[in-house]
Amino acid sequence: MTTSAPTSTATPTVLLVHGAFADATSWSGVIAELQGHSIPVIAPPNPLRGLATDAAYVASVAAQIDGPVVLVGHSYGGALITVAGATENVVGLVYVAAYVLEEGESLGELQGRFPASPLVSNLKQWTYPVAGGDPAVEVTIAVDAFPSVFAADVPAEVTKVLAAAQRPLAAAAFEERATAAAWKTKPSWALVAGADNAINPEVERFAAKRAGATVVEAEGASHAVAVSRPKEVADLIREAVRATS
Repeated sequence: MTTSAPTSTATPTVLLVHGAFADATSWSGVIAELQGHSIPVIAPPNPLRGLATDAAYVASVAAQIDGPVVLVGHSYGGALITVAGATENVVGLVYVAAYVLEEGESLGELQGRFPASPLVSNLKQWTYPVAGGDPAVEVTIAVDAFPSVFAADVPAEVTKVLAAAQRPLAAAAFEERATAAAWKTKPSWALVAGADNAINPEVERFAAKRAGATVVEAEGASHAVAVSRPKEVADLIREAVRATS
């Protein structure tokens, strides 16, 4: 595949985009692995307020990084890097247990092609204020279901903390359509979490194959694969960094 970014001999900076029901600390193990190999890395907060605004934020962060960037998206973060990856200095995309949207497609449409995951029946609704309008809806995972849905292969004492600290996703994000599909012009890699109960693994496989991504399977891995298997995730990111350096 070709890229729209200028050729560079510099090591790309890895920009990690977390998904819903998590924060940037979910990348801690992956960050440590990458830093151990002297790969520059940044993990900004994902606003989780909507596909268009969140992707614009990620694109803005990427554009302000000096040199090439490899975008890495977990879960909903995959949808964001699909759009934000059109940024000129982005040279590669890595999807981790993630949504890989087609241009004009929504999360709901992609998910709707396959049987629903246990996540769907375990979402708790909240509301949040919107300036000048009615309150909007956001969702989290019910605390008692969080371990089995999100992090079944993570120690129980860790999942308790993750469940308490989860960040909600604006419900409207499920219906917004992607305005770009950067994988059409940028090389991509994808890790499929084989025991994912948040996103049906078949959704991950189908979308990664459609994008022409280099795919690896993490058999038995939960949705929180970056927490439970940081080395495997970092190894795939390192492969993308090597290929785009």
